[in-house]
Amino acid sequence: MTDPTYEFTRAVTRRPAASIVNGLRAEDIGTPDLAQMEAAHAHYVATLKQTGAEVIELPALEAYPDSVFVEDTALCLPKVAVLMRPGAPSRMGEVAEMAPTLGTLYDELRQIEGPGHVEGGDILVTGREILVGRSDRTDAEGVAELSRIVSDWGYSLREVFTPPGVLHFKTDCSLLDGDTILSTKRLDASGCFEGYRVLHTAEGEEAAANSIRFNNFLLCPAGFPRTAEMLTNAGFEVVEINNSECAKLDGGMSCLSLRF
Repeated sequence: MTDPTYEFTRAVTRRPAASIVNGLRAEDIGTPDLAQMEAAHAHYVATLKQTGAEVIELPALEAYPDSVFVEDTALCLPKVAVLMRPGAPSRMGEVAEMAPTLGTLYDELRQIEGPGHVEGGDILVTGREILVGRSDRTDAEGVAELSRIVSDWGYSLREVFTPPGVLHFKTDCSLLDGDTILSTKRLDASGCFEGYRVLHTAEGEEAAANSIRFNNFLLCPAGFPRTAEMLTNAGFEVVEINNSECAKLDGGMSCLSLRF
């Protein structure tokens, strides 16, 4: 018996483009170094492959500086993929670029038609429900349309709220297994994870919250030793990936792949 929340056979990634220096960012903390990002991305992809999963590596898209962050383009469930409608106008075209690939991998492909917006970074699929965080990129209309779509496959969707000043819901949380969530204390304090087992990032290490459980590995951003130690002690096989360049564009571990 497999757990579809973290046991995957496939992932889709996209190589970073040179234009990534023009990527969106909430705060300018420096220009990303393409060579460093490429090296870290290669480590990320190699780690996914090490689990035995097939990784489909798509070419860079120079026209879309943020296109390395493929997670925002779709929600990939076991039996259906739902194409998103990004809240950032400059990213809208990324969805059409992703659609042909997912069309070859899924029998069922649906799409958020609008007028609402949803980005994949605001969606957390647990063992019991789909949590969707309202944010600057995901609005009420988008959440409602997504809820109607996934209900056709028996999913229960619950709307929650992303903390002010935080880009995406999953900036502050990630799924460790079907019933366990890694979260910042500020997000957990909202009560959105009531009934789940919640592990907190260490004080000052909130950026470690955006990690991904992918089969036997837990991929975490490097540089957060107390959180990494806590997760290791909790029984997870932690692999630390350099996220310094993606972080300059508000990106993290989950942003870099679609997993199914």
